[in-house]
Amino acid sequence: MSPAASRRWLIGDSLDVAPLLLGCLLQSDVDDVRVTVRLTEVEAYGGPGLDPDSHTFRGKTPRNLVMFGEVGHLYVYFTYGMHWCANVVMHDDGGVGAALLRAGEVVDGVEIARQRRPGSRDRDLARGPARLTRALGIDGRLNGIDLYGPASPIRLIRRPAEAGSVVVTGPRVGVHDPRPWRFSLDHPTVSPYRPAKPRRQG
Repeated sequence: MSPAASRRWLIGDSLDVAPLLLGCLLQSDVDDVRVTVRLTEVEAYGGPGLDPDSHTFRGKTPRNLVMFGEVGHLYVYFTYGMHWCANVVMHDDGGVGAALLRAGEVVDGVEIARQRRPGSRDRDLARGPARLTRALGIDGRLNGIDLYGPASPIRLIRRPAEAGSVVVTGPRVGVHDPRPWRFSLDHPTVSPYRPAKPRRQG
């Protein structure tokens, strides 16, 4: 199957496509060592003028350019001056959108993930967006990388969630928008929900 055909399942509204990531594998060969995470939690983000918490809300910038491009690429950004977060680009043809990869279960390369996340319990190795990128060795160097490129060090492998899995929906973590755009499996690796801090008055 060609890379173009492989990524076609990511074409669509991010709200519809994001839940399909649950159960999929994100496989990393960064630094010539393999770590694979089974995704258990994601959040959908929309396009300009539609989603105030999306990086694209005010339009295209050098930072968010990847989200306007071809589906199946990785949008990586730095936050709080210390953490990297990774998103899979997904949207309708000609649209904009992505899903934040919030958490997963390390199913291959546990020893490497433990080295990258010393002192963490196995449940917590990729439990949260910054922990997930650390476990996989993802940082800003990989922003824009094609997850379906033949030589890509990060690959997205489509795999449906296990039979009988229940998809839980709820508000996204740390944002003021209450819409249920967070999707997760009933799994111990899912990160805890934290509401946004109250906005300052005046």
